[in-house]
Order: sequence, then C-alpha cells, then structure tokens
Amino acid sequence: MPKERILIVDDEEDILELLSVNLKREGYEVLRAENGEDAVSMASTEKPDLVILDLMLPGVDGLTVCKMIKGSSLTKHIPIIMLTAKGQEVDIVKGLEQGADDYVTKPFSPKILLARVRTVLRRKTEKEPAAKTIKRKDLVIDTERYQVFVKGTAVELTHTEFGILIALTRRPGMVLSRYQIVDAIHGTEHVVSDRAVDVQIVALRRKLGKVGDYIETVRGVGYRFKE
Repeated sequence: MPKERILIVDDEEDILELLSVNLKREGYEVLRAENGEDAVSMASTEKPDLVILDLMLPGVDGLTVCKMIKGSSLTKHIPIIMLTAKGQEVDIVKGLEQGADDYVTKPFSPKILLARVRTVLRRKTEKEPAAKTIKRKDLVIDTERYQVFVKGTAVELTHTEFGILIALTRRPGMVLSRYQIVDAIHGTEHVVSDRAVDVQIVALRRKLGKVGDYIETVRGVGYRFKE
C-alpha cells in the first residue's frame, strides 16, 4: 500500500533536500515547490495528503498560500504544517487562524517534524469528529447528552466550558488559537476576548482536576490537549 504524498514548500534548497530525504526514508512520496504560486497550483492539481509550508516565501508568502489552500473547496481538506522562524508568534497565530493544522519552528529536528507529520496524517484519517463519545485519558465526553465524566464521576460544566473541551479533545496534540476556540463554541455562550478564553480554561482545568493538566498552554499561540 503506497504511503501518503507530501508537498514541501520552501525556497531554501537545503531545507527542501533535508525534508525530502527524511520523508522518503519513511516511505512518503514527496512533491516540492520553491514558491507560493507553484505551491497553490500543485496543491490543486496533485492533491497531496499534507503540505509542509514555510511562511517566509518570496512573492506570495506562506500565510497567503495557507489562506488560498484552505479557502478553496478543492484543497481545504488538505492539512498544513507551517515552518516558522523562532519569535514569529504573530505569524503562527495568523496561520492557525487561516486553518493551518500545526507548526514547527526553525531550526527543527527531523525526528520531531516526522512525529508531527504522522500525528497530523493520523488525525486526517480519523472519523472521530462524528463520534458521539470522546475518550481521552480518564476522561469520557458524551457529546449528545452534554455529559462529562472523569474516572466515572460526573463533572458539571457550563456550555462554554463543554464546547472548549470538545474542541480540544477532538484534536489531541493540535494547537488551537483563542480565535479558533471562540469559533468552535460559537452559538453557545459567546466568548469575545482572549482574556475570556483564558478565564474559561482556568475554570475548566480546575473542574477536571488532574485531567485538566492535559490542557497545555502554548505561549503566545493558544492551547492544546496533550496526546
């Protein structure tokens, strides 16, 4: 059975070669693009299973490429891992808001990147968002009955806390920005500020006890539920 196809987008030849060698070694089929225009075109015509996208590209920058891929009905389902320089917190947040699935900062370890690739591809094939019950660690969530149990004990949550918990646990390991969290719970209680999200997270952790420790803060970006 053939492995998934991965499109690498970077204008640095050494990065392209490093990623290509390591991905092929793992059995993946590799496609390469050195600029944003080619990346958007190849995403549409080649339909890769994943895009590894550098944000610092000449011409059409990575954020625009991400927006274009996620904005097209033909390619919006393709997951994207962003490559960013250290300190680009603003760009990381913008990328996540455009629909990127994860990010890795340069310089990076190929082993860490490969682990992220496997995680994102695994999420892509899972059908869990349609599941009525979510199980994580000692946590069980009944999405139909709006019930949460920790080690068999019921935990009372507000609608907003429940929405945040579902958003995080359906995507274990994935970082969600505060804006993505707001979108996920829209239609229950409207959280309208970064501070409001932070307050809800604090309350949620407290109610979940030790399980709440699995909700990690990613400084300057947002939150994730530890895998």
